[in-house]
Amino acid sequence: MSLINENFLALQDSYLFSTIAKKVAKYTEENPEKEIIKLGIGDVTRPIVPACLEAMHKAIEEIGTTEGFKGYGPEQGYQFLRKAIVENDYKARGVTIQEDEIFVSDGAKCDCGNIVDIFAQNNKVAITDPVYPVYLDTNIMSGRNITYLPVTEENDFIPELPKEKVDMIYLCFPNNPTGTVLTKKELKKWVDYAKENQSIILYDSAYEAFITEKDIPHTIYEIEGARDVAIEFKSYSKTAGFTGVRCAYVVIPKTVKGLTKAGEEVSLNQLWNRRTCTKFNGVSYIVQKAAEATYSKEGKQQIKDNINFYLQNANIIKEGLEKLGFTVYGGVNSPYIWLKVPKGMTSWEFFDKLLEEVNIVGTPGSGFGSHGEGYFRLTAFGTRKNTIQAMERMQKLWNTSR
Repeated sequence: MSLINENFLALQDSYLFSTIAKKVAKYTEENPEKEIIKLGIGDVTRPIVPACLEAMHKAIEEIGTTEGFKGYGPEQGYQFLRKAIVENDYKARGVTIQEDEIFVSDGAKCDCGNIVDIFAQNNKVAITDPVYPVYLDTNIMSGRNITYLPVTEENDFIPELPKEKVDMIYLCFPNNPTGTVLTKKELKKWVDYAKENQSIILYDSAYEAFITEKDIPHTIYEIEGARDVAIEFKSYSKTAGFTGVRCAYVVIPKTVKGLTKAGEEVSLNQLWNRRTCTKFNGVSYIVQKAAEATYSKEGKQQIKDNINFYLQNANIIKEGLEKLGFTVYGGVNSPYIWLKVPKGMTSWEFFDKLLEEVNIVGTPGSGFGSHGEGYFRLTAFGTRKNTIQAMERMQKLWNTSR
């Protein structure tokens, strides 16, 4: 028999959201008459906007002709999309990024996990706790040493700099799961730490489109020095509703370097390009044309309308919970609401209570790490009807409980 990668044995038996799906499926099977409101996973509910659909239709018709047929595309992404990204996501914010520093992919989740391919196993990795499970699980799979950075009410959900030197740092802001943010001043501390310690920041910016407040960076490259120490991940899933269509991108400036064992500097852009060309055949032309359409005048407005819709949902949840006496975080610059569960209950007990008594599905905080215990995540990615109804159900439950 072939030997296995025993690092997988150190993982939890099941991925968090798979566990939740199984529990909900079991409950639904046993209670088919119950109407479940799902505010657990971060899957969007509003359809892909007309500008993107129109672009996809045109692309389909184009590849159905001899002249317009597309075979294998460039692994890094078509130039038309990378150019649009440069102009709209960076240049418009006063940030200089080159087209060949962008790699179009099939999702930020994949990128956040796959990026570990270009780093040595003995790198020390700093990960916030609670945290999006992919950062943790993929590094456990690779057998890396992990340093946990508590993100709690006591430190205002702002992770403290590592007390020891680490080589790789995962940061996600606006944060999943807490919905909290870092200011430019706070993020500058991390860039300075990375420069001083020759560390690399892996910055997940999947939710930047939900930022509403000033002085919150939409990209880490707004911070001086970040081009030398940061890799950024961005996604069209939560902005343009591409959760099922799949499109995202990674930014790796050519100034971001790693070291060989001999101490020689090597471009991480070069390594990622080599990895991409070997393991990836690129995102389909049709999907990339849809992504390009998100930057059109019509596309921008339509997507903004969708995001405002989700932010309104977030506000409904946030205000509804606060009226019931819950302590709530997030929901202002993020589609996620992070609430403290009632005293005397674990986050999984609170999950069961909501599922069984009011048929609402959320995500237990402990599923995101030990410091998530005592908290619970709800998402704004529901319909308006379900969002309002969920708060009405919780109000009825809590009024009855008192």
